[in-house]
Amino acid sequence: MKLYHGSTHIVQLPQMLDTQRMLDFGKGFYTTSSSVQAEKWAAIKQKREGDNFKAIVNVYEVDDILLENINFKVNVFNEANEEWLDFIVANRKDTLKHSYDIVKGAVANDTLYRTLTLFESGILTKAETIIRLKTHVLFDQISFHNEMVMRELIFVESYEWVC
Repeated sequence: MKLYHGSTHIVQLPQMLDTQRMLDFGKGFYTTSSSVQAEKWAAIKQKREGDNFKAIVNVYEVDDILLENINFKVNVFNEANEEWLDFIVANRKDTLKHSYDIVKGAVANDTLYRTLTLFESGILTKAETIIRLKTHVLFDQISFHNEMVMRELIFVESYEWVC
């Protein structure tokens, strides 16, 4: 299976970087099965870092049955449901320290962030939030949370994305 990572750098050897931003699935190396989503991530990172940087999409191959590997602790959210919502809100608030090696689920991107903010502020109920989230096209994200599982990502190539 091909996975993509949007960046401003060529990343042949994935690693976890310290970040001040709280991410959906916690600290990890984030990929997606969608080249379109990775291109969006690369463009966002390029705009954040400035004109001296390029939007780069890194492409990796992983075993098709990676998420079924019994040697890894994997959490897969098959849909944007209450369990997924609780998990991402806790990670974004930095109140959850999970022990998963790999997490897969929908991306709570910036478009969805407004809906999440309404939920976190108590304006929307959990049920209302899930209904609103399901009206959006949700790309997937697959995050890797330790060096051992990151070795499963085999670098294939990178390309510059020009918006």
